[in-house]
Amino acid sequence: MKSLILTIESISEWTGRAASWLVLALVLLICYDVSMRALFNQGSIGRQELEWHLFALIFLLGAAYTLKHDQHVRVDIIYQSRFLSDKSRAWINLLGSLILLLPFCAVVLFSSWPFVESAFYYQERSANPDGLPYRFLLKGSLLVAFSLIFLQGIANMLRSILILRQQEMK
Repeated sequence: MKSLILTIESISEWTGRAASWLVLALVLLICYDVSMRALFNQGSIGRQELEWHLFALIFLLGAAYTLKHDQHVRVDIIYQSRFLSDKSRAWINLLGSLILLLPFCAVVLFSSWPFVESAFYYQERSANPDGLPYRFLLKGSLLVAFSLIFLQGIANMLRSILILRQQEMK
């Protein structure tokens, strides 16, 4: 079980670090785009779309990494309370993943499949004449991202089960 957790978490770690490099690319692209508009009065629809696409990839590919490092959105009033034991936190993580996270990911994966399949079938591109030609790849990243989140949710559940087992042995 520990090796499966480590494998999943290494995938989440790798994709999160890759997404962090996209932040640098996005900042450089925005600086270039703003400079071209301000100094030379030359804007580009393709550059703007690339900015949106990079932002989407940063968010989507960074989500599993964020979940792995427990930096996701949560109501921390109760969870971070000093009155909760490690066992209680493990139960919250286990049940939250089982009841909320994994079913939500499954619904998104199931419902977005036809959307992504259609985009790939028609090789969807931007509707703008100067837009980017590979929009279908960005739509495909939905499946990748939610699969990564799903996997990280499984790793979190398994880690919670390990914590609960250790607490039982004490």
